[in-house]
Amino acid sequence: MSMFLVFIQKAISQGISILLGANGEIITEKSGNLNLGIPGIMYIGGVSGLVGAFFYENAVSSPVPLVGFIIALICSLLCASLAALLFSFLTITLRANQNVVGLALTTFGIGFGNFFGGSISKMAGGVGQVSVSVTASAFQKSIPGLSNIPVVGTLFFSYGFLTYLSIVLVFVTAFILNKTRLGLNLRAVGENPATADAAGINVGQYKYFATIIGGAIAGLGGLYFVMEYLGGTWINNGFGERGWLAIAVVIFALWDTRKACLGALLFGALSILYMYLPGLGRSTQELFKMLQYIVTIVILVVTSMRKNREDQPPESLGLAYFREDR
Repeated sequence: MSMFLVFIQKAISQGISILLGANGEIITEKSGNLNLGIPGIMYIGGVSGLVGAFFYENAVSSPVPLVGFIIALICSLLCASLAALLFSFLTITLRANQNVVGLALTTFGIGFGNFFGGSISKMAGGVGQVSVSVTASAFQKSIPGLSNIPVVGTLFFSYGFLTYLSIVLVFVTAFILNKTRLGLNLRAVGENPATADAAGINVGQYKYFATIIGGAIAGLGGLYFVMEYLGGTWINNGFGERGWLAIAVVIFALWDTRKACLGALLFGALSILYMYLPGLGRSTQELFKMLQYIVTIVILVVTSMRKNREDQPPESLGLAYFREDR
């Protein structure tokens, strides 16, 4: 039983960065923008928080965890938002191809993260060394008292701030998208921007807003991975395929942030399942590592076969809007 609890706890920890990336992409795609730059933005959000915390901790003799926490959070949100703003400018204002810009942003973000993250790690004593342990301790601090409850505390209350923030954002996003005028307008822009424009909705403004907010949330997925999951450590290319899995979870969840929770937990569990199955040889472990990618392919195939309108992506997803063609 204890092994099972550990497995669930680790699966949740693995899935949080994916959930934050998926949540951000759902908001973006609801506006009709397809941002394949999410993996790169996650790198940018993670390394920006690390760099900000590193320079703070090395600038003062006795760094305060809360101050480092705030600095890392602001740096991550700011830089991830700027990356999403760049994507928005190129695809909305200049009408560049969204797929090309997104893939370019991902390539840039990974290189950006590896360059600055690797540089900071070397300054701290070597690649993979903990360089912002004080700040990371603030991100990893669990709920006092409740985390000590046997079983329940371990399973539900032993995580850091960003884990709980990710869950809150899921339900806040769902409420805004489904129960508010803001969400209704955003969904209208994603479905039929021409009709929304004719109704007086500022299509460009909504697209910018959704893409930047979505990018900022995705950036928190990178910050979570660096600070809460790795404890302030940078490993080049350490994010793996989490950014792409986040995009797959969007399709799995049918653009519903609440279902994305289940998708993120599933992918998190599949990524570590091989570690908890006894008696597996090296070759068999490699096969189990492939499970999350096989599931991704199956999801894409099944989704493409669905005919129900509610199971489909926003109608204008990935398409540039030209007001003069209205």
